[in-house]
Amino acid sequence: MGAKSFSFVVGNVVVDPGASAMHPSYPLSEDKKMGLRSKAIEKIVRAVSHSKAVIVTHYHFDHYLTEDKADPSVYLGRRLILKDPNKYINESQRRRANQLLTSIARSAGIELKVQSPSESEFPDPVCRFIETTSKTFGGLPKRRKELLLRGKRWFRALSRKWSSWPWFSEIRSADLIVEWGDNRRFDLGGVTVRLFPPWFHGAEYDRTGWVIPLEVSYRGRKVFYTSDLMGPLIEDYAMKICDLRPDILIADGPPTYLFPFILNKVNLRRAVDNMVQILREASPDVVVYDHHLLREKKWRIRVSEVLKAAKREGIPLITVAEALGSKPVIDCL
Repeated sequence: MGAKSFSFVVGNVVVDPGASAMHPSYPLSEDKKMGLRSKAIEKIVRAVSHSKAVIVTHYHFDHYLTEDKADPSVYLGRRLILKDPNKYINESQRRRANQLLTSIARSAGIELKVQSPSESEFPDPVCRFIETTSKTFGGLPKRRKELLLRGKRWFRALSRKWSSWPWFSEIRSADLIVEWGDNRRFDLGGVTVRLFPPWFHGAEYDRTGWVIPLEVSYRGRKVFYTSDLMGPLIEDYAMKICDLRPDILIADGPPTYLFPFILNKVNLRRAVDNMVQILREASPDVVVYDHHLLREKKWRIRVSEVLKAAKREGIPLITVAEALGSKPVIDCL
């Protein structure tokens, strides 16, 4: 719809209330990009102001309201369930979490507190990947092994920081409740939310960090929201979604606007194959396929096999704009 956002509402719960302007290569003027961003933020602020709970799956600016976009007091009086800012988080997202928590606490007139780390051991999630680690991708096992070893070193260095830096405390005051959502379940007034342990934002050991996908149960239906898995790129995540068999899948898709530089041919292939598998085995009633995809004009060509598979399986696969009865902005340019 012309702005970077994946925010949605279920019942009285708002998920990932953020929006950013499109990147420089998006074919609109800066004024129009900022206008679309402002329009999205206006709607999101209105939704948050009428909500009982707000969930933030990670600390990228298009997934939560920053202080320069909205008054932090909009969060007051609501239950905030956030990605844990203390572990399974990279340094840039931790800084952003600090800024968000500080601004919210200030608006509530309280001090943000920290404590000593409560954990010192952090299992490497890649060690639990069975399907993903069994593949070489492109027939380059030596290169694949080098990348995994490099990633493991990065993870170990980062995990040492998690056990050494001060940990942010959850907040409970008269005006504000802030709690960490990783690997927890919440009953939020008729909406049941199951948040998963941190999943990589992209491929294994992706330096972008982690997100917490979630499953929402509401009025007898189950919705799975990938947050930013960029595909999903990781085969074990695709298998988990297949096992969950959601009625509605809200999936972010691969960032085709970064192809072939940041998103290479191998990972685009993985993202396409994984979504085709999900369509075939999970067989959701409908798939909302959006977010990273609608940032360049060739996106339908890049994921054409996914579109064909959805048609073959008889599964409606639509963008957010199409779900609302309009066309994606990028398709009109």
